[in-house]
Amino acid sequence: MILANIAFWPSPVDKPVASDLAALLDFLHRHGIPEWLNYGFVEASANVLLFAPAGLLLALTLPRKRWWQLLALGAAMSGTVELGQLLFLPHRFSSWQDILMNTLGVGIGLLFATLLKRVQLRRPALGEP
Repeated sequence: MILANIAFWPSPVDKPVASDLAALLDFLHRHGIPEWLNYGFVEASANVLLFAPAGLLLALTLPRKRWWQLLALGAAMSGTVELGQLLFLPHRFSSWQDILMNTLGVGIGLLFATLLKRVQLRRPALGEP
């Protein structure tokens, strides 16, 4: 639900905090943080973080699917979001970079789910020594 709200909010979701974010980044740059940590990096990172839980949920709810099928499904979800923004939200900006970063987030979620499953398999069941 949160993902849908953010994805289909009628205006850019960072608009209310854009000036604060710019000021924070400017402060950080003046105090030694490298220039590559800029608005573009923050936006790309937010897209990755936003879709990582989707990858985790896909892996947990569709355990019989292969990782590449789930990754393709995540990419399709992201493409659908970007297409919806392009067609129906004139104040939003759709981009291939967003699809790529969202898909990377899904991949990270899938990887995390795989790690969780491996840890769970290694733990003894309750009552076992």
